[in-house]
Amino acid sequence: MLTRLGFPRVGEHRRFVAAIVADTVGSGLFMPITLLYFLAMTDLSLVQVGSALSLSAVLTMPGAFVIGTLVDRFGPRRMMLIGNLVQAAGMVAYLWADSLLAVALWTALLNLGRQAFWGSFGNVVTAISAPGERELWFGFLQAVRNLGYSVGGLLAGLALQVGTDVAYQSVVVVNAVTFVLAFVLLLDVPDHRVAHPVDAPVEGWGAVLRDTAYLRLVLGQLGFVAGMMVLNFALPVYVAETIDLPGWVVGAIFTLNTALVGLGQGLVVRRMTGRVRARMMGLAQLTFVAAYALFVVAGWLPVWLAIVVMLVGAAVYTAGELTGGPVFSATAAEAAPDHLRGRYLGLFQLSWGVGGAVTPVAFTWLLAHGQNTLWWVLALVALASAAYLQRLPKVLPVAGRRVTNRVEEEAADPA
Repeated sequence: MLTRLGFPRVGEHRRFVAAIVADTVGSGLFMPITLLYFLAMTDLSLVQVGSALSLSAVLTMPGAFVIGTLVDRFGPRRMMLIGNLVQAAGMVAYLWADSLLAVALWTALLNLGRQAFWGSFGNVVTAISAPGERELWFGFLQAVRNLGYSVGGLLAGLALQVGTDVAYQSVVVVNAVTFVLAFVLLLDVPDHRVAHPVDAPVEGWGAVLRDTAYLRLVLGQLGFVAGMMVLNFALPVYVAETIDLPGWVVGAIFTLNTALVGLGQGLVVRRMTGRVRARMMGLAQLTFVAAYALFVVAGWLPVWLAIVVMLVGAAVYTAGELTGGPVFSATAAEAAPDHLRGRYLGLFQLSWGVGGAVTPVAFTWLLAHGQNTLWWVLALVALASAAYLQRLPKVLPVAGRRVTNRVEEEAADPA
């Protein structure tokens, strides 16, 4: 069944995949209501909540450098285990977060755990996949993550409909439990450490930061990150507060997005086979622009029709995610040398940290200054990013490679 959907054979990596599912079910439960949770459970305004989340991201951005070093030294599995425990602690602390400073500090703890987990994730995926099937594995695990998010999104929609303090607190507790479950599942996963070559010079962050071609990839990724943050930090507020649609629409959009990624990611990777990676990165940005246009249109329509257009826009938005996600991840992994991959992918992960620092406060500020201001700004960012990425293969040849699909190749040549 997985092969028909364009996914790799899981085999001995079942527990790792199960841990990803457990982690993302809980995250999918909390992510759609992050801003709404703090609006309901504290006396903070929308802009104050956005500022607290952005402050937490700024505080933890340097953590990417430390975690990258620790991954190279101690191995990615150990850092993923630590990351899950730290995330569980940070999530439980949300039950007592009642001020801007408390929200910022506990979110900073949560972000550190997330950095440790996802900063190690790419190293494990690269180790368990062979060259030629990296897009498949990154796409498959993105699909698995989104199926987990879709389950969480359904429960989030129910919590929004109930709307009580107990409902919101239950979301936090369940999310913390899933982090602990992921920790247990990862205990038996092999540690994929890469030894430093004996005859190679000792290298550290200096070598990474001097790699200007890789730095350009990280910069190009920022435009995609801005688009990916829309689902968590812009759409819930835009739907529920700005254009005043029913609360269940937030959960429906999130569930639609995650279900489409879960079922369609492998098929999209198969469809992209033979296409140049940089062009697919640019196409993802242009697809985001089309989605933003639909979100603008929805704000001009009666409620029932606005719901339909928002759901169509969410589907178009998801197509951009499906196109860009595996290609960016595979390019970043293959452009990094084996013995420094923890640091390289830590730097790549930093683009998500920057996005987490900038977008909450930027999105909430833009939403507070006009119904459509956010969408015009994001469209300009996406168009500029798409153009910039087309020049990337000139300095980073890996970005000029074509997407490969080993499942499809093996089916065509069984020998």
